[in-house]
Amino acid sequence: MNSWIARFALVPAAIVAFGVFVGCLLWTLVLSFTNSKLLPSYRWVGLDQYEKLFSSSRWAVSVENIVVFGVWYIGLCLLFGYMLAVLVDQRVRGEALLRTIYLSPHAMSLIVTGLVWAWFLNPQLGLQGFLRGLGWESFSFAWLADPNLAIYAVVIAAVWRGTGLVMILMLAGLRGVDQEMLKNLQVDGVPKWRVYAQVVPPIIAPMILTSVVLLAAGVINSYDLIVAMTRGGPGISTEVPGKFVMEHFFARADVGIATAGATVMLAALVVIAAPLLYLRSRISQRRGATGG
Repeated sequence: MNSWIARFALVPAAIVAFGVFVGCLLWTLVLSFTNSKLLPSYRWVGLDQYEKLFSSSRWAVSVENIVVFGVWYIGLCLLFGYMLAVLVDQRVRGEALLRTIYLSPHAMSLIVTGLVWAWFLNPQLGLQGFLRGLGWESFSFAWLADPNLAIYAVVIAAVWRGTGLVMILMLAGLRGVDQEMLKNLQVDGVPKWRVYAQVVPPIIAPMILTSVVLLAAGVINSYDLIVAMTRGGPGISTEVPGKFVMEHFFARADVGIATAGATVMLAALVVIAAPLLYLRSRISQRRGATGG
């Protein structure tokens, strides 16, 4: 009886939350088919906003940047997160402290992370200026000022922040691996590096897929980090779809193309996340059916 009362009490909040979420999504979709500028307008223009969006060179650059950022960000976070999880899984002394240290960057907001790394990579005030002040005049590390390298500087900051979360997820997966199986492999003479490189990853596949989904969502929502570090510069060399949408929505007062861009971003996230979540569910169901 008490459980039903608790569920009934949550119904109004659930209706409001669901209504606002779905309502905003539908409203955004509708506006993307209109000629809305500063204020919403319901004059239907069909796919004109999407044609305008995909013919924009700025949007093309932002998509290219988000692909480069996403591939490096997800790949490096998975690699370093798994390596750190393996390290902590060795039952090292001070494990709790290490977990806290590795996860602490994720507790920082993207704005704070971006500002810290913007200072650290500043050619005059950051690492380059510090080492040159010590007498190493030939040292150069001005990636934020280089249009060809600025996006990779953002990747460094993002990986620093996101690796800890992946480590925690991977560690949870590693702690669920059958220890007897690992001991038997060691008895059979299988090197430990091969166990963690070839045997363990398929076992913790659900955790890996979960990490990819969370990291992919972070890629789509990379606006805060970009604005804090580079504001899309130099030029538009670090422009991403999120910044494109926000700038057209607020600064350029072009609601139509901004909502079209937002809709494309949502569709991209669904296309990426849905198969991964389905695959994770299938793997979990298969293992539950086999008792593995």
